[in-house]
Amino acid sequence: MTGRGTGALGRGPWPHAVWALSRAWLLLCVSGVVTVPGPDVTVDVSVIYRGWYEVLREGTYPLDDVTWQYPPGAALAMLAPALLPFWEYATAFFVLVLLCDALVLGLLLFAGRRPGARTAGAWVWIAGVPLLGPTVYARYDLMVTAVAVAALLAGVRRHRALGALAAFGALLKGWPALLLVGVRKGRPTRAAWSSAALTAAGLAVSFALWMPGAFAFLTFQRDRGTEIESLGALVLHVARHFGWEGRVELRYGSLEFTGPGAGAVSGVSLGLGVLALGWLVLWRLRARTFSVRTPAEAAFTAVLLFTVTSRVISPQYVVWLVGLAAVCLVFRGTVMGLPAALVLVAAGVTLLEFPVGFGHVVASDLWGLTLLFVRNGLLVAAALLAGVRLWRSTVPDGRGEEAAGPVRGGQPSRVAR
Repeated sequence: MTGRGTGALGRGPWPHAVWALSRAWLLLCVSGVVTVPGPDVTVDVSVIYRGWYEVLREGTYPLDDVTWQYPPGAALAMLAPALLPFWEYATAFFVLVLLCDALVLGLLLFAGRRPGARTAGAWVWIAGVPLLGPTVYARYDLMVTAVAVAALLAGVRRHRALGALAAFGALLKGWPALLLVGVRKGRPTRAAWSSAALTAAGLAVSFALWMPGAFAFLTFQRDRGTEIESLGALVLHVARHFGWEGRVELRYGSLEFTGPGAGAVSGVSLGLGVLALGWLVLWRLRARTFSVRTPAEAAFTAVLLFTVTSRVISPQYVVWLVGLAAVCLVFRGTVMGLPAALVLVAAGVTLLEFPVGFGHVVASDLWGLTLLFVRNGLLVAAALLAGVRLWRSTVPDGRGEEAAGPVRGGQPSRVAR
């Protein structure tokens, strides 16, 4: 779709109309009016989140519940349905997610109508969320994604706002800390990183004083194994066909492989995560060309890398990538077009994998393996492409050429050859 075409569509009623229709379908799914094959994805909200809500209302974090593996800010998401006391808990939660969804659309449309921007990012969001199916409304990850999108768009002009929002997002679910990796060196980095540090420190102390057990999640997260939908799990899925004696067990709130070699696979995943971190540090040191779109592209790349190397790839993780891809496509000239398209396709396959085909995934049968290979393969391809494109667009090639010029006065400029 051309920039001109997306601009014309973005100025009319089409974005709002398509968004409203697709979100109505999601609401019908989570309310039980429309049935999607597979396990009931709303149980997490109606049972698990509701249980945590009751514990948090007593004035403590869930200290004895190993499934609580979230930073202390997640308590705000669990308690948020209390803002709508006239609805029961699950309904209030779904409405709040819908409002966050609408907020993201509004931010992307507003940013896309500025000079030098486009509304393609809004269309990525409009399409990507329903492709994930009802799961995306039955988890709090879309709320976190809304904070991340707001942070990156605010950071175009206000680096301190980027830092503060990234820190708040990190205390909701960790990964928004990666939004800081692509901030332009020098004064913008000092402003964003210092703002993030101060905000994180202040919020961390506040949460610790608010209720006991704010950081108990660190122990629970450390002990997690290889979840059956992750990239590393593919090795164990295949091994089951050759007589491997491992099992699938519910541990720490997700289905994980246990048995001989499962720990080694988890160790390899952690090692790959360390390598991903090392590559990001190297990129940061070598990068010289920072354009207005670099923070979004670097964040998208970083989250892709850590998603594919993680011991866990839950279906709702893909909404992080959809949100970051949408921000990348707000900017004209972004190099993330193809990786963003791969993420959108992966979102659709994720719906087939969970909840529709989850029984096949648990059984490690041919259809389940095919879905996992395709979905995870798409994410790996997107991560590799994003890494290559980010490097080429920001790191000098040694011949005095750079793909895009540095930012001057908030706008990208070209560098003379």
